[in-house]
Amino acid sequence: MASLKDLRNRIRSVQSTRKITSAMKVVAASRLKKAQDAAEASRPYAVRMERMLASLAQSMVGLPTAPPLLAGTGKSDTHLVIIATSDRGLAGGFNATILREARRQIRALIAEGKTVKIMTIGRKGRDAVKREYPKLLIDSVTDVGRRGVHFSEAKSVSEAVLTRFEAGEFDVATIIFAKFKSAIAQIVTVQQLIPFGAPTTAAPADDVAGAIYEFEPSEEEILTELLPNNVGVQIFTALLENAASEHGSRMTAMDNATRNAGDMIKGLTLVYNRTRQATITKELIEIISGAEAL
Repeated sequence: MASLKDLRNRIRSVQSTRKITSAMKVVAASRLKKAQDAAEASRPYAVRMERMLASLAQSMVGLPTAPPLLAGTGKSDTHLVIIATSDRGLAGGFNATILREARRQIRALIAEGKTVKIMTIGRKGRDAVKREYPKLLIDSVTDVGRRGVHFSEAKSVSEAVLTRFEAGEFDVATIIFAKFKSAIAQIVTVQQLIPFGAPTTAAPADDVAGAIYEFEPSEEEILTELLPNNVGVQIFTALLENAASEHGSRMTAMDNATRNAGDMIKGLTLVYNRTRQATITKELIEIISGAEAL
């Protein structure tokens, strides 16, 4: 049975932990609003850009003059998997769910006989890949979004990806991230970046089906210019979604930790009071027994 001193020390320790988790919850909540607004503001632009490129690409699919980012390399033997995680922990299951999906994708590709290369964004993803797939890791980026996610950071990542694609290092590039839904729900998303694919989201009802457009300059020139930019935009959107998801998951995790610490303090306090009462009762019995013996 623990002594009164041990119980007091344990209660103080849990109280200190509760102060930390409570402070982290407040910080995450304050950052969540800004990150959520940024993620939601980026969605319409990214979705609309995908739809516009898909409309342009319809007339170019299958043509020998189609840009490489649209036509691809003509094969899918080598896959680049980009895993976007956070640099810090204590965010609940945020990183674990992304890494779980990444493992599933990697195992499926390897089972199909594909060559897999991995690029990570964030320390948590890098450390996990180094432990499990050290030979597949070809690049890692850290400290992204430390003071807010900026397009320049996404641009540098997209340029590194495009440089490797132009060098013929892979055929298909996919990014795995968590799309923000709410503070308690994030959706792990797998999105193909290269070659460009038609968006999975449905077109709005006011889109004119079958409309005929004239482009100036040509579709080929427009796609050649916009497709690399689209890679940067989609990576930027993924990083914004990840940032909002991370803050939401951390706020929820710290709230649960604070509540659990409070419950633990109540339980320890109850044990402490019972132990103290038993000790006092025992001492009284010893005093009375000694007095009667005299």
